[in-house]
Parts: sequence; structure tokens; C-alpha cells
Amino acid sequence: MATNDDLASVLEAVRSSIPTLRENGLAGEDQRWLPEENLDLLEKAGVFRMAVPARFGGMDLPLADQAKVIAEIGRGCPATAWVTMVWVSSTWTATLYPDQAQKEIFAPGSVRISSAFAPTGTVVETEGGYVLNGSWRFNTGSPGAHWNFTAAMLERPDGSHEEVMAIVPMDQLTVADDWHVSAGSATGSATSTAKDVFVPAHHVTRFEEVMVSATGNRSNTGATGRNYGLLSFVMAECAAVFIGIARGAYELFLERVPGRGITYTDWTDQKLHPLTQIQVATAANKIDAAEALSERWLSLLQERADAGVQPTDAEKAIVRGQTGFAAQLAKEAVEILFNASGGSVIQRSVHLQRFHRDIQGFSLHALAQADVNLELQGRVLLGLEPGTVFL
Repeated sequence: MATNDDLASVLEAVRSSIPTLRENGLAGEDQRWLPEENLDLLEKAGVFRMAVPARFGGMDLPLADQAKVIAEIGRGCPATAWVTMVWVSSTWTATLYPDQAQKEIFAPGSVRISSAFAPTGTVVETEGGYVLNGSWRFNTGSPGAHWNFTAAMLERPDGSHEEVMAIVPMDQLTVADDWHVSAGSATGSATSTAKDVFVPAHHVTRFEEVMVSATGNRSNTGATGRNYGLLSFVMAECAAVFIGIARGAYELFLERVPGRGITYTDWTDQKLHPLTQIQVATAANKIDAAEALSERWLSLLQERADAGVQPTDAEKAIVRGQTGFAAQLAKEAVEILFNASGGSVIQRSVHLQRFHRDIQGFSLHALAQADVNLELQGRVLLGLEPGTVFL
């Protein structure tokens, strides 16, 4: 099981990497994928071992500790944090698969796993497993992943359909060069495609079972403190990205403001203007509020995992609402700081503009949209059903 020393070691290494992650931001955008130096730094820090079970040489960090690390990465580079969030949360998802699959996936001790949750593929039963076909868009981190989760529809002999999650080696998929975007450019969220790929039976599970950690043929079931609800786990780590980006943007703003005047006015030092003071205070409070709110869902999810039970559907809906609201607070903080930065902020060499564009883009993700998540939370607070199975 993880120790405080494990967390401290990872955090120290990540913090020392933040200047490099920031400086590499422009290069990442230009090549539409993270610089190898970023990946090497995180590999050496142990980031990709955070969610790997201890029995395979991993750190097996609890969710709250993983979130701290992801937020720190977000201070340095939004795109690197987003890719890390996907890889680490997907690595945890792999711990829900049968022991045989876990042994194969976690053999190296450090692993990068991408995921595509839209069921745009199909699987057909064959001897010993399934044949997978399909394409998955927005497959974040696919250029540098070792494995990939692919959602697919399985047609049963009786004509019924069921969604499954198949995990396959990334080298068995083709990755298109089609990631041309204005935000999250360095995340490499390209389209991956499978053509008649054989997937062993133990690499495929029912989506319904994965969602509630009810998968079988594995030894790490029950009250291990790590059987979180899938979507709540992902949402918690996603919120950590937003909070980290906002913290990074705040630091970058404070670095730029000394000595800056307000053009076409008599103000020669922007920090002396009352409006700037109000803007900085408002942004800081939004970030602090988002971080304080995160303690609520992180505590709840850990309590349930320690007890070996899943959060209720109402609790999961509230987690979605709270994480969505925290992400919105973080986005608003970055918007305030960006708007207070003057025209020069739009230069590509200014890191703050990239933090602004990336957080805007990430907030459009289907799971991060504030209104959708707040609706779910509001429904259960009013005594209604959540209105979705994606909890």
C-alpha cells in the first residue's frame, strides 16, 4: 500500500518539472503531441505507477493523492495534465479486470492506458475471445499509450446488444493524424481504429459491471480502499486538472503583472489599480473554493471504497454536480486573469493564453459541462431520479 513518502517523492519531482513543462508548451502545440521530455520527466517521477497495484510494483496511491499530483502537473502544462488524467484513470480502470489481464497489463510496473468510452466499435464472439472492429474519435493520449480501452457493442445470439469494454495493446490499432484543434492541441486526441483485432476473453468486460466495480475473476475485490465508482473516479481526476490549470494561470498572471502599465491611461503599475486587485482576489477565491469543494467528494469516495461499497446513485449525481461546478469555478478564474492581462497576452509565447484556450476546450468535454452536471445534481436534490445511467 502507498505511503506518504511515495506521494512526497512524486510531488517533489513533478514540482521541479513545472518550469520545463511550461516552456515545452508551445512545442507541444506545434507537434500536436506532448514533447518526449515531458513524458520522460513524469515517468522518472513515478506518475505512471500511481494507480498500478502494489503487487505489480506500483504505488497504489489513493484517489486524493493521485488528484494532488494531477493538479500539480496542471500548474505546469494543461495538456500534459489532461493526458495524465486519462492515462492514470484508465490505469485504475484496468485494476477492475480479471487477474490474468492485470498480470499482462501491469507487467512493466509503469503503464500508460488511453480510453474511448463512446461505443463506436463492435465485437463478435470467436473462439477464445472476440474480434474487434471500429473507430474511436477524441482518443486522448493514443500516440504514446501502451494500451487502449475501446467501447464496443456486442451482439448476442438472440439479437440483443450489450456494451462492453475491450482493452487492447495500442500497437494493434492505427492512429490517424487528424488532431487539428484550437485547444488541447498537445493532447494527441486522435482517432484510433481497429480492423479485425482479436481480443482475448479476459480482456473484455461488461460496461455495466465496470461502472460499479462489479467485475469478477479478480483478487482485489471488496474493501481494499481502491474500488471506487468508475465515473466518480474519472470526474474527480478531471476536476483536479481544472484546479491545477487555474492555479498555474494565477501564478503566471502574478509573474507578468509587476511593472505593467495600463495602456492609454495614467496607470503605470497595473497592480495598484483597484480593479486589478478585485480581479486577483476574485480569481484566487474561485480557485480556493473549487479546491475546498473537492475535499467533499474525495472524502466521500474514499469512505465508500474503504467500506467496500459503491456510492449511491444520488451520491454519484452529486459528485458529478460538484466536480462540474468546481471545473466551472476554475474556468471562470482563468477567464478573469486572461481578461486582465492586456492585448499582449494573445501572443503564443505567453503561457497564460494557452492555459486559457485549453481550459476553455476541456470545459466542452461531455463529462465536464457544468450545466449537464448541475442538472443531475439538482434532480437528486429535488428528490427526482438522476435521469441518466452515466453515474
